Amino acid sequence: MRILSPPNPIKTPALFNSILRLRFNSLRSHCFNSMAIPPPKSAMASAVDNEVGLARRFWIKFHRESVFAMYTPFSLSLASGNLKIETFRHYIAQDVHFLKAFAHAYELAEECADDDDAKVAISLLRNAVRVELKMHDSFVKEWGLHGAKKAAINSAAAKYIDFLLATASGKVGGVKGPGKLATPFEKTKVAAYTLGAMTPCMRLYAFLGKEFKALLDPNEGSHPYKKWIDNYSSDSFQASAAQTEELLDKLSVSLTGEELDIIEKLYHQAMKLEIEFFSAQSLVQPTIVPLIKEHNPAKDHLMIFSDFDLTCTVVDSSAILAEIAIVTAPKSDQHQSENQIARMSSADLRNTWGLLSRQYTEEYEQCIESFVPTEKVVFDYKSLHKALEKLSDFEKKANNRVTKSGVLKGLNIEDIKRAGERLILQDGCINFFQKIVKSENLNAIVHVLSYCWCGDLIRGFTRAECACK
Repeated sequence: MRILSPPNPIKTPALFNSILRLRFNSLRSHCFNSMAIPPPKSAMASAVDNEVGLARRFWIKFHRESVFAMYTPFSLSLASGNLKIETFRHYIAQDVHFLKAFAHAYELAEECADDDDAKVAISLLRNAVRVELKMHDSFVKEWGLHGAKKAAINSAAAKYIDFLLATASGKVGGVKGPGKLATPFEKTKVAAYTLGAMTPCMRLYAFLGKEFKALLDPNEGSHPYKKWIDNYSSDSFQASAAQTEELLDKLSVSLTGEELDIIEKLYHQAMKLEIEFFSAQSLVQPTIVPLIKEHNPAKDHLMIFSDFDLTCTVVDSSAILAEIAIVTAPKSDQHQSENQIARMSSADLRNTWGLLSRQYTEEYEQCIESFVPTEKVVFDYKSLHKALEKLSDFEKKANNRVTKSGVLKGLNIEDIKRAGERLILQDGCINFFQKIVKSENLNAIVHVLSYCWCGDLIRGFTRAECACK
């Protein structure tokens, strides 16, 4: 659904023409198998590497996984304010174990750091953990969470704590334990590894705090967990998360490529363990997520609908089809046989598609502006229904213009299927569909929808990647 998003950038002439310019020099001398698709992830990663630090690069790479923490039943209930106090008490008890482990890990990292500035920075972060533990004490008093500090640790919390303390003790990547480290460089490496295992937790909490804060009504002061949200969205906590990232960058400067790879693996593992911690919080109340929680494959049949363009794909499918048409079109001086379907020349196709793109962009903006309110309003189903109908009518008219223009006339169906098999998709898309197809405990069927003519593109990618029909 595009109502709350900006105009489709792929359809705008500037970006689409830049895509074409990047491709045509190489494509004119090759067959269609070299068809233009978005640059490989390695190329995009290299561009990011040159612009941001190590910690920021890791967050960009693994940020998509934060959704699994944000949409757990626990997180949604906390953000909405209807989380039962008993569940929050249990969470606080587990978080106390976390924070004590964090304080100890910072202590070990400080011992390993050979730079005075790094030692001071780690000491400040350790003090911030002590402040957070005091905040938890205030939660206990304010909400009557007596016994929270004495509760036994659960398996999810234990996994992360064991992982963190093992890392801080040098039990990773063949490194010796702290007492056996002979050189300052070896010690610095352990400190860097330790920060690599702590940084994603800090960044994830800072991220969730800001996301939840944005949902609070500033005029509504009765949210029961506002203090928790205020803490993790506060400037001071955001600064602590940033300082942890800066410290990881500083400690990693002298490391080799292999050692940086180890830090990346530690970062990713820490992220996954933190998400497991959120998922493991037990609820004593019904929630709307996950939707398949009560799914009985013997009785229930789940229908899953997914958008295709820019939800599954990185590039809009209409732009892909237009590019296929342009790449395979005859040149202006090339003779077409009588048996061939008459097609525009590649030059005419580029010009026509540019005009269609500009018209689409202008009218799309006008369409959205016509029904999106300028001020915040309450949810209104009838207004939303009318807006979607209006948007649907706009897309139909835009599609009809493309059809009448003839820019896609004469496309080879095999070229389209081949393009579908070579599509670059959004991170996580394939895994999502594969899990549905392969799950033995899920009775489900997936419908992939598109607003334009890409049935064969969809069938191409599902056949190649998901073994789906």
